[in-house]
This record gives sequence, C-alpha cells and structure tokens, in this order.
Amino acid sequence: MDDQQFRQLLNCFALSWDGYRKVRKGVKKRVRRHMQQLGCRTMQAYLSALNQNKEARQHCEYLLTVSISRFFRVQDFWQALENKILPTIIKENRHRVKVWSAGCACGEEVYSLKILWDMLGGRFQRLPELEIWATDMNPAYLNKARTGIYPRSSLKEIPEALRKIYFRPQAKGRFYAVCDPLKKQVVWRVHNLFFDPPGRDFQLVFLRNSLLTYYQDELKEPAFQKVLDSLAQGGFLIIGSHEKIPPGARGLLLFGHHPYIFQKEA
Repeated sequence: MDDQQFRQLLNCFALSWDGYRKVRKGVKKRVRRHMQQLGCRTMQAYLSALNQNKEARQHCEYLLTVSISRFFRVQDFWQALENKILPTIIKENRHRVKVWSAGCACGEEVYSLKILWDMLGGRFQRLPELEIWATDMNPAYLNKARTGIYPRSSLKEIPEALRKIYFRPQAKGRFYAVCDPLKKQVVWRVHNLFFDPPGRDFQLVFLRNSLLTYYQDELKEPAFQKVLDSLAQGGFLIIGSHEKIPPGARGLLLFGHHPYIFQKEA
C-alpha cells in the first residue's frame, strides 16, 4: 500500500493526511491485515468491500484510530492543571466537578487526572465530588482502559515514589496496574465525537490529539462546536500542544501563556 492508496482510504472516512503522516506505518500494517482477511488485493477492491459491508467498514474505522499516549504527557500542561486550572475550578465548584475526556484512548489521561486530583486532597480542606466521563469510539481501547494495565514505558514521567503509591507491578515490573481507587467515579463509554456529547456543563474538557488532528475540516468544525457547547461557562478546554482550534470557533479565550489551554467566556 503506497501513500497515494492510503490517502484514498483516509478520504473515504474524511480523515486528514497531515494527522496520519507520522503514524501511518503502524496504521497501514493493520489495514493490510484486514485487506487480506477480506480477500482484497487492491485498494479499489477494499473500498468497494467497505461500502458493501457495514461491519467491515466499522472495523476499518477502528483500525484507523490511533492511541499514542503516556501518563502525564506534556509536563508543562499537567503543572498548569495542578497549580492553576484545578484550584480555580475547585474554588468555584464546591459540590461537584464534571470532566469529559473526549477521545480518551487507553485511559492514561484519565488516570493521570485521578492521581493529580488525589494529590490535591492534601492542599484543600474538602474536595468536591469528581465525575469523569471518558469516551472513545474504539471499544478495544476502552476495554484496556478499564483493565488499567500499562507497559513500564507509559509511566516514565511518573516519579518512583508516586509509582509505588498508585500502581502495582505486574510481570516482574514490565507492566503496571493502576490501583483500584483510581478506577472509581469514571464512566467509560463508547462515543463518536460527531454525535451529541455524553453530558452538559463540563467544567473541564480534554480534547487532546484526536478530533483536531485526525479529521478533515468539513467534519472537524461541526464536531468541535458540539464539544464547545458541552462546556460550562468559564470552563476549560484542553487541546493537543500542536493543535489549533477551528478558525470559526467563538467564545474561547487563551488561558495564560499556554497555546493549548482555553477558557470559555462567561
């Protein structure tokens, strides 16, 4: 499968070549295996099979999803979350804080937040109830997230002292399992970002390295508006460090000097 053929497949799903350019090798490998399973020797035959078989098309869509993450990815962001964003949210929401991790992949982002929230318990007399909705379109990723077992390489940003508190080694230290308390108060749900959000009035929404990276503009902009509508006034939106919000988006203000943190106008 050359790049031109791969572009044909991406266009079939309105996916962005720029988003897949650096990760295409692994994605191509998965797709080629699926083509062989369906007996398709050419991309044209594969696209025809996808158009005729709804289950095959959905499976291909899962194969095109990308999960590249680790705990506390982009340290600068997590420091801002710990020292500025979460304290602001906690002070303004005494009873409950709602968070949506949109495109949560295998859950590293969600559990990173749970660790940070637990650590903040020592700085505040009382923390509000934390409600997290973690969604992704790929059920295989969600199953892995629920299980909460990760390779050692995913934890390289976590100091050893914290690792001992929040994780349990598996397979002689080659893998680590998150401790059971971190799994509480998280709702894992299959969700497509082009459909209505799983809730409203979220004080914090993570939209990192998913919609804004991998989709073409004609799908990206209306889906982004749905995400924005789910955000409470004064709530915070987090995108990937190399992403940009659609040019037509309104009502968002940059937060501090971080080009990927926005606050919704009240």
